[in-house]
Amino acid sequence: MKQISLLGATGSIGTQTLDIIREHPTEFKLAAMSVGKNIELSRKIITEFKPELVSVQDDCDRQTLKSEFPQTVFTYGLEGLIEVAVFKKSDILVNAVLGSIGLNPTLQAIESGKTIAIANKETLVTAGHLVMEAAKKNNVPLLPVDSEHSAIFQALQGEKEKNIERLILTASGGSFRDRSRKDLEHVTVKEALNHPNWSMGAKITIDSASMMNKGLEVIEAHWLFDMPYEKIDVLLHKESIIHSMVEFHDSSIIAQLGTPDMRVPIQFALTYPDRLPLTSSNRLNLAAVGKLHFQEMDQERFRCLKFAFEAGKKGGTLPTVLNAANEIAVDAFLKGKIRFLQIEDLIEKALYSHQIVEHPSLDIIQEVDKETRQYVHSLL
Repeated sequence: MKQISLLGATGSIGTQTLDIIREHPTEFKLAAMSVGKNIELSRKIITEFKPELVSVQDDCDRQTLKSEFPQTVFTYGLEGLIEVAVFKKSDILVNAVLGSIGLNPTLQAIESGKTIAIANKETLVTAGHLVMEAAKKNNVPLLPVDSEHSAIFQALQGEKEKNIERLILTASGGSFRDRSRKDLEHVTVKEALNHPNWSMGAKITIDSASMMNKGLEVIEAHWLFDMPYEKIDVLLHKESIIHSMVEFHDSSIIAQLGTPDMRVPIQFALTYPDRLPLTSSNRLNLAAVGKLHFQEMDQERFRCLKFAFEAGKKGGTLPTVLNAANEIAVDAFLKGKIRFLQIEDLIEKALYSHQIVEHPSLDIIQEVDKETRQYVHSLL
């Protein structure tokens, strides 16, 4: 039985991870978890899965839950996240927390020798060089949970890196894939949150609409698969059936297909190198689908994707700026403070005002992250 530490248990990836633990109770156990402010759902999870250690965001919530569940150990804040990440009884860390706050716990878990199932984009985007160096040094597997990276990971099983021609990430196009830039000038938050294929959290759904989500995935792919940006492409694929592809230099292309269900890549990360049945997932019926559609990505139409490629290629602290600026801008949009296209404007200003630091340390990354957030806040 694999003991699991789960960061972000009440979020979209977190609750779907719990679905897998629930379906395979003899294979997996929730040993420790972190939650945010959704205390009501946290109560239900603690009651059902009985984790030994739980971290919450605030001390007042810690005290409340501690009085209700005396058999459980409670902690809080960033230190609490780290305690969950390195919990001595767990074998694997599922990092499903949202934002750059997931970076430090991941590095600590790598140092403690945990297998990492990574769903937190910001960890690799902001500090990919540090994470991959630590994973290599400690001989720790870093298993992708994003459907696109899981697809590439699966397509590469048994293959040699020297034979890879390019990685092809597929993108649904998000809520506004069929609209022109002019159509986007006055779109609402409700419209942006209406994703045609996937059920995700608010922040990731907005990132999908702006195509920043795919941009962050490009940077992740660069680090996960040690691939230069010139060998990473993005293809618009509206059905989200082909999750990504690998082209080899003999012109062969291997793709991973399936219905849009995040539990599939989550479970593969938990069971790798084996597989388990997932009876609750819908089977793919290609005859019923009938046709699959593809088209090239227009980086002028989706400017956030362009920003991500540029930031990734320049490297250093620029991807940290990209991520931090996007987080503040998306939050402002969700709160009705800016229009949708202003997300791009704020990110662009942050990128072009930044002086890049090459090969940044963790302290520098955290300082740049903080400064960028302050800068973007000042523009609102």
